[in-house]
Amino acid sequence: MHKPEVESARIAAIVLAAGRSRRMGVCNKLCCEIAGVPMVRRVIDAAVGSACVQIVAVTGHDDRSVVAVLQDARISLVHNAGFSEGLASSIRCGLRALDPEIDAALIVHGDMPYLTSAHLDRILAAFDPAAPGIVAPVRAGRRGNPVLWPRRYFGDLLTLHGDQGGRRLTEQHAADIVPVEIEDDAIFADIDTPAELARVVGDSP
Repeated sequence: MHKPEVESARIAAIVLAAGRSRRMGVCNKLCCEIAGVPMVRRVIDAAVGSACVQIVAVTGHDDRSVVAVLQDARISLVHNAGFSEGLASSIRCGLRALDPEIDAALIVHGDMPYLTSAHLDRILAAFDPAAPGIVAPVRAGRRGNPVLWPRRYFGDLLTLHGDQGGRRLTEQHAADIVPVEIEDDAIFADIDTPAELARVVGDSP
């Protein structure tokens, strides 16, 4: 008996690029170059090269500089005027900018320069639209980012405030998490300080 084809899920990426990067000092870490490419552009390029059907970058602090390095990318730019309220405000802005037919959203931090399209596609491939769970990358039992959220959790994400990411919700819905094993530490490596940036730049080819 012929089985009907299952329609592919429509998954978006929300790239969070609105933070003040206080621990970095005077420079905007998202615009710092790694192997000649601004950090946030590396993350955006990974998203553009993935199977995501929509990419939304949420800007805020130093908006002009961030937009300058992203303006020619095939993405939607959304400005979060309330970025000083914290991470949750950017998540809300990103969700509200999604196309209505989107089935799930991958929330990606703009300061994770080791992420590649292959990492993102590995997470996307684990999403089952018939049984939509929260897809989270893991390595050696430790959970990292980015996390993929089905549409049925968008309402919960919109209730977050301050610097809350999705951690509270993943703990609350632990039984719904679909873990995806990743073979390297890209899912943990974010850049917050000059020392961390120097190490990444030194390790880059």
